Amino acid sequence: MAFSELLEQAGGMGLFQCLLISSCFVITLIIPAQILMDVFLVATPGHRCWVRMLDNGSEVPTNLTLEALLAISIPLGPNDEPDQCLRFRQPQWQLLEPNATAAHWSKAATEPCLDGWVYNRSIFTSTIVAEWGLVCARQNLKPMGQAIFMAGILLGFAVWGLLSYWFGRKLLLLWCCLHVAVANSSTVFAPNFLVYCALRFLSALGLSGIILTATTLLVEWNPTGWVNVVITIMGCTYSLGQVVLGGLAFALRDWRTLSLTLSIPFFAFFLICWWVPESARWLIMKGKPDRALQELKKIARLNGHKEVEKTLTIEVVLYSMKEELASTKSQHSMLDLFRVPILRLRTMMVADGFLQSVGRLGAVIGPLIRMTRQAVPLLPPIIYGAAAIIAGLAILFLPETQGFPLPDTIQDLENQLAATRHNRQEVVIIESTWF
Repeated sequence: MAFSELLEQAGGMGLFQCLLISSCFVITLIIPAQILMDVFLVATPGHRCWVRMLDNGSEVPTNLTLEALLAISIPLGPNDEPDQCLRFRQPQWQLLEPNATAAHWSKAATEPCLDGWVYNRSIFTSTIVAEWGLVCARQNLKPMGQAIFMAGILLGFAVWGLLSYWFGRKLLLLWCCLHVAVANSSTVFAPNFLVYCALRFLSALGLSGIILTATTLLVEWNPTGWVNVVITIMGCTYSLGQVVLGGLAFALRDWRTLSLTLSIPFFAFFLICWWVPESARWLIMKGKPDRALQELKKIARLNGHKEVEKTLTIEVVLYSMKEELASTKSQHSMLDLFRVPILRLRTMMVADGFLQSVGRLGAVIGPLIRMTRQAVPLLPPIIYGAAAIIAGLAILFLPETQGFPLPDTIQDLENQLAATRHNRQEVVIIESTWF
């Protein structure tokens, strides 16, 4: 809470906060496009087996139409369309007879697409599926790519959260922007699907770091009363990012072009993030109050409060943050989470944040769940529906945070508990007086 008071002295909500929100808005705009672009990259175009008589120009009979050549080369599938995964071993010329029926080809020898596939490129000129033949017997590899990507997101939140405590928010934000730019740009040079998945995994690690550090900086550098508004604005970027992705995918039908277009902006983000200040709260906790004071004075100047440079001194910063500094020097164990009454409840609430990260495990297994519809068509919607109902009921147990400053120390938590109890006592007195 003490840091929020320092932030108010530096101008509260001002020009700096608007610039910071705008920078993070632009950065986070591309993140949902990165997460969801596999919808277009791994799109499965219409396809059929490659057939020499059809697709070798020197052997195509000139007296037969394309439909006739398909009829004698490719068996019909379940929807009376040419099968996508089988072909006749030998041309079935008898099917050209006027009275030919399914009985003429139902027992004809077929074989899988040994020579590859021919794809319909009217919608997508190139996709990963067409590039590496992820159809028919290999179609189960397609959801594995997205599962590996989401596993990188999950692991990244665990790794970057720890590293941001040791190395700061700004440094990791810079690194993650460069990390994503290089890793995702490299996917266009991937020689096979395995290398592509590995690069997407690395890209996912960096994306989670950008989300984590950008959100942390936004929360720490904005006044308490504006945090909800800022986070809501950032949440809107997810929907807007999907709109951007749809427009780009419509214009860019080649998967390499689309992937590179969504990767290059991160090189620009790497340059943009240099102006973003390091977290003053983190600097103070790490014993660097001088740097924290410099950052606060820069913000005050941007916000038009130049007079603060005289009143905002190192002594004021240290005095305002004395409780936070004392808490960093004291030794605590995990049992302290259960010794303090209010912390028992708060530990459960903080666990919710952890579960949100673990919840990304659902995104990892989601593609695998969809694969079960091949055996039980109703199983995926049943699983998704049950999970949504359980999640909705769990929200009832979350605490209200609107209008409350974020606590910095255990003492802040206990003060909030005391204030809550005091308010309850006043309510009881009013009710008894009424009677």
